[in-house]
Amino acid sequence: METVAVENPYGLAAALEQGGIIAQSVFAILVIMSLGSWFIIITKFIDQRKVMTEAGELEKKFWTASDLKAGAAKLEKNSPFRQIVDDALRASDHHEGRLTDKIDQHEWVTMALNRSTSAVTSKLQGGLAFLASVGSTSPFIGLFGTVVGIYRALINIGLAGQASIDKVAGPVGEALIMTALGLAVAVPAVLGYNWLIRRNKEVVEKLNNFSADVHGALVSGARIATPVAAPAAAKPAAR
Repeated sequence: METVAVENPYGLAAALEQGGIIAQSVFAILVIMSLGSWFIIITKFIDQRKVMTEAGELEKKFWTASDLKAGAAKLEKNSPFRQIVDDALRASDHHEGRLTDKIDQHEWVTMALNRSTSAVTSKLQGGLAFLASVGSTSPFIGLFGTVVGIYRALINIGLAGQASIDKVAGPVGEALIMTALGLAVAVPAVLGYNWLIRRNKEVVEKLNNFSADVHGALVSGARIATPVAAPAAAKPAAR
């Protein structure tokens, strides 16, 4: 016996068709917001993981070099750590002129490192404002579609003179779908925002520590936060 597939009259496609331009516009906006959120979450995670990986390799690649310039040459050109080193070296080499001769070289290098670290941090935080906006506005956009669907259901009830299920099932289903879509867009955006913010704190901490080490190596010739050496074996007490 041949089975005939029956199209669902209360599915997403039917809801968009019956809802008209308003339901279709709400759906399109939510889809764009969702795609943008996932794009930012994935790309920022890749950027953060790259910085964390480079931070773990600094001891082998950078701090084993003879000087800061040689260490910077071992880092990738687009590395944020190399950007910090290059800015520090440039500030140290060009501490001259009428404006900078009144500033101590120590303070001048510190200012350059702070600006460089802030620029890298700002780049890592790019796109997070979009995630926050999506997380806070997408439920209300979905709610707008919900209100329109309920309004259409009330109109059908008024025209029919009775609240029959066949008159209200379509608009009410459309309203519930819009509510679900708004939540489906908002929840990943909020979770992704909080997750990326927490990871950014770890990345910024590593950048600040590296900046302090570069400053110490450039100004005094020694790192500020040197690796902790293994404790030496205790000698037996003399009798």
